[in-house]
Amino acid sequence: MGRIVVSEQISLDGVVDDPSGVEGTSRGGWFNEMSQADRETWTQHEFAESVAAEALLLGRRSDAWFAARWRERTGEWADRLNTIPKYVVSSTLDEPQWGNATVLSGDVVEQVAKLRTEADGEIVVYASAPLVRMLIDHELVDELRLTIHPFVVGAGPRLWGETADRKAFRLIDSRLLGSLPHLTFGVVAA
Repeated sequence: MGRIVVSEQISLDGVVDDPSGVEGTSRGGWFNEMSQADRETWTQHEFAESVAAEALLLGRRSDAWFAARWRERTGEWADRLNTIPKYVVSSTLDEPQWGNATVLSGDVVEQVAKLRTEADGEIVVYASAPLVRMLIDHELVDELRLTIHPFVVGAGPRLWGETADRKAFRLIDSRLLGSLPHLTFGVVAA
């Protein structure tokens, strides 16, 4: 059985919106303020995570965002991200924008639960905050990996929204990626 792993870049106040600033929001770009040493450590970590993953699970907007930025890149990390199997959750998309992808439509909870049952390894979710909230609500997330950037952004979409019920997690690992805290939480069974 596969495991759904959420891997997010997040501010101290839970904002996940426009971390790179390319979407032009007034408070975006906080991800780019890390030091070069932090970026190198973070890059090594993210590359290792992509190598260990069996597949990626993305929302429609994240598929488009990553496709626009990774399709033309070269190198080991780009090769891995461009060729890894991807599953894109969407009720409106017929053809995903990033290569080697399959659209999951219809009953998303059923589709993701089936994918999780059929997989053997980690299915990593990048970005895709609405999808992450839905997965958490339906108890389909096995692990949360949060790289915390030391900024209070103050406004913008947050990873944590209203949930159907209280959700319990336990810290299973903590480390520094350079000076950035990286926390891994496992889901506590209900």
